[in-house]
Amino acid sequence: MLINTKDILLAAQKEKYAVAAFNVYSLETLQAVIRVAEAENQPVIIALGERYFNMVDVEGFAALTKALAEKSTIPIALHLDHAYQKESIIRAIDCGFTSVMFDGSKHDLAQNIRYTKEIVEIAHMAGVSVEAEIGSVARGAFSDEEDGDGTLTDPKSAKTFVEETGVDFLAAAIGTVHGMYTGKPNINLELLEEIQQAVSIPLVLHGGSGTPEDIMKRAVAKGICKVNVNTEVSLAATIYLKQALEEQEKMHLSDVMAGLQQAIEPVIAKFIRVLKK
Repeated sequence: MLINTKDILLAAQKEKYAVAAFNVYSLETLQAVIRVAEAENQPVIIALGERYFNMVDVEGFAALTKALAEKSTIPIALHLDHAYQKESIIRAIDCGFTSVMFDGSKHDLAQNIRYTKEIVEIAHMAGVSVEAEIGSVARGAFSDEEDGDGTLTDPKSAKTFVEETGVDFLAAAIGTVHGMYTGKPNINLELLEEIQQAVSIPLVLHGGSGTPEDIMKRAVAKGICKVNVNTEVSLAATIYLKQALEEQEKMHLSDVMAGLQQAIEPVIAKFIRVLKK
C-alpha cells in the first residue's frame, strides 16, 4: 500500500526503529526493494533523486511504483530525494510522490529557511510531507551526489529551522558521507543526541552505505528514523555485471537483469534487518 512518508516515520519514531530509503532507477532495483521488504514484512521508502530525472521518466516511474505498491500489503512510500529546483518538486507532487526533499544546504541558514518554508507550504497543500537538510554531507567514493563541504548540523540552528519552516523530517549531518568511506568513519553520535533533544520531528541519516551496523543501530536509538541507501546497492549491481560478463561474454539481457536483481537483494535485506525493530 502507498502511504505518506510522514506516517511511516512517525510510527518508526514512536517504536524506536528506522526505515530504509533506497534510491532506485530501474524496474529491477524497484522490484528488488519491494520483494525484500515484503519478505521481511517491513515498511520501505522508494526514493528517486532529482539527478536521475534525465534518465528516468518521472511520471512513468511514479505510476509503476504506485501500481506495485497497490499490490503489496506492506507500507510503501515514494520519496523525491535531494531536489534543488522547485519545478522538480512540483513535478513529483503532481505525479503522486508522498514526500519530497528540498536540499537547501548550500545556502546560509536564513536563505535555507526561506526557501524551505515555501516548499513546505506548496507540499502541505497537496498532503505531501517534506524533508530538508541543514549542515552538509560530504561525498565519499563511488557517489554520484554533489560534493558537500561536510559541515555538521548545529542543534540550535536545527531547532530554529524546524520551528520556522514546519518541515516534517530533518536530515542531520553528523559525519556520514554520500558513497563509501575512504577512511575510518568519524560519526558524531553525541551531536546526534543533541539534535534529537533540540527537535521533535523524525531525523534522517544520509549516507547509509558503508556505515558500520553498530553505528546505525546506535543512531536509531538516538532518533534516526530514516536511513538513505544508494551506493552500496549500486556497487553490488555493477560488481555482478562485471563478473557475469567476464564469465560469459554474450548473455541474454533478460538473464542479466534477473541476475542483477538477485545480486542486490542481500544488500537490501542487510539494511532492512539492521534497522527493523
